[in-house]
Amino acid sequence: MIAISFRGLTKNYGRRPAVTNLDAEIQTGRVTGFLGPNGAGKSTTLRCLLGLATPSKGRSRILGKRYKQLRNPMLSVGAVLDSRGFHPGLTGFQNLRVLASMGGIPRSRVEEALAEVALTYARNKRFKSYSLGMKQRLALAAAVLGNPDVLILDEPANGLDPAGIAWLRGFITAQAQEGKTVLVSSHQLAELENVVDDVVILNEGVVVASGPLESVTGGQGLEEAFLRLTGGGSK
Repeated sequence: MIAISFRGLTKNYGRRPAVTNLDAEIQTGRVTGFLGPNGAGKSTTLRCLLGLATPSKGRSRILGKRYKQLRNPMLSVGAVLDSRGFHPGLTGFQNLRVLASMGGIPRSRVEEALAEVALTYARNKRFKSYSLGMKQRLALAAAVLGNPDVLILDEPANGLDPAGIAWLRGFITAQAQEGKTVLVSSHQLAELENVVDDVVILNEGVVVASGPLESVTGGQGLEEAFLRLTGGGSK
């Protein structure tokens, strides 16, 4: 089954194309790496997918619907695009409690989500005192709060130290083992190689490769294949 689809997705900013005629399908219950150099169009694509930007042409669907058509998005889709969208004066617990109330999610899920991201110890600390890594974990907790079927993670390793990155690998693997679909954009190619089933690679707003990891890499390491496909290996 297809969890996420893009059909001819195009996004221009004035005369500058950010994404051009993007076609891709993300399979249900698999981890897909969404890769590309800086400025390749990854974040723009994800913003279009989540209804935060309007495509110039084409369309995207999550579970067969536009994001804004989902009855209760928090129960279907969890997303990490930015870890700054919390109230600085509220604690981690309070921030999640507000989100839970908005989504009709039980209070008990707040504690469970904090535990899932190993942030229970900081539940009563104000968000403004959180380190960058703690903020990123809280963003992940917000993403899983509604126990959604689909997770969309844009650079979830930002702010995490090496131990945190190793923890993130286990977190993503655990989500996949529960049958969730995970679309993850990251520059941590060596770590990503250990968890993804499929990859979609963009370069200058165009898909240059997509499919199962093994077929895209052709026996190479993910980083080596990425550099070859995006022209980085010749620089």
